[in-house]
Amino acid sequence: MTNIFKRVADTISSDLHNMMDRKEQSNPVAALNQYLRQSEQEKEKVRQLLDRQYKLKNEYTREYHLAQDMANKRLKQAEIAERANEMDMHEFAMKEYEDYQGRADRLKASREEVVQQLNMLEQKYEDMKHKLKDMHLRRMQLMGRENIARATHRINQVVENTSDKPFSRFEEMEQYIENLEYKVNSAYYRSTFDSKIAKLERELDEQAKS
Repeated sequence: MTNIFKRVADTISSDLHNMMDRKEQSNPVAALNQYLRQSEQEKEKVRQLLDRQYKLKNEYTREYHLAQDMANKRLKQAEIAERANEMDMHEFAMKEYEDYQGRADRLKASREEVVQQLNMLEQKYEDMKHKLKDMHLRRMQLMGRENIARATHRINQVVENTSDKPFSRFEEMEQYIENLEYKVNSAYYRSTFDSKIAKLERELDEQAKS
């Protein structure tokens, strides 16, 4: 049963990834934005690693100074014991000195290695920031070009449409209004025709009587 659920989940996940891939292919700017967001996240992770490397360097430095101070202290104590002819104390102090000095030497070497790695990381981090900045500027240029292209496309659509269809509709409306005016005028003429004839008839009768 678990395997079935896993296969279903994998299928759904694969379909989602395919859908996102198709969407990104249809919208390159969206894909670029997604890539830049991921790059910014990676940059933040690198910065955190740099912070950890700084702390590691400081820790090595602190431990190195502690070990070196103890080595110097034991060496001085060994010299005092030797002058006092306390050979047991001299031997103990020398053994401690060798241990501390060996530790200090190892810490110093490790610290130098960490410093070199830190310098390399800092340089790569700066290069990464510059490249990301350049990509952001490039994205702004591409977005500007996309805006111009979209605006030009919409303007062309409006201009092309106004050259044919809208004007033909204006002509249809004008013809419709002319027909309507003709019908109104014709109906008015017919409605007043009888009264005009009656008036003419009365005028002719009055002229005949006079």
